[in-house]
Amino acid sequence: MYGTVTAVSSNGEYSFTKPNRESITLLAGLGVEGDVHAGVTVKHRSRVAQDPTQPNLRQVHLIHEELFAEVAAEGFEVAPGDLGENITTRGIDLLGLPVGTLLHIGDDAVLEVTGLRNPCMQIDNFRHGLLKQVVGRDEAGNVVRKAGIMCVVKEGSSVRPGDTLRAELPSGPHRPLERV
Repeated sequence: MYGTVTAVSSNGEYSFTKPNRESITLLAGLGVEGDVHAGVTVKHRSRVAQDPTQPNLRQVHLIHEELFAEVAAEGFEVAPGDLGENITTRGIDLLGLPVGTLLHIGDDAVLEVTGLRNPCMQIDNFRHGLLKQVVGRDEAGNVVRKAGIMCVVKEGSSVRPGDTLRAELPSGPHRPLERV
């Protein structure tokens, strides 16, 4: 499975959106250099409030660019970085990847997929009604989260728009993504 990086974003301050950058640097075991969510332990405010010693399974947030077209069809304008993601991709089914998938970006960077982003009310504060577009239910009534995936950095490197993205599935039985 192959795809492309279409945008990279980071922010050193707590803010829902993240400005686009020419490049970002991934740091092994930490996340995006200079990003407020980088670190060995959790940095998302709601997680810190629960237990600040939890391991940070949300070091890097990826969203598939195809989501923007999907929500645009419902009248919502969303661009890379708007939903707080660090890496925007195209051409790979991020939500369909199993836990433990390795994402090779460019020549050197490697991310390990840990789970789904759990969208929160901040999405509705950004665009009223958008939360219903990125969290829904399937025919069986199961919750479906579409606001991207979370990863940890296994191998650091610079990442830029235009870099290739390759998914390496884990061996053995695959575990579907759950919220992290």
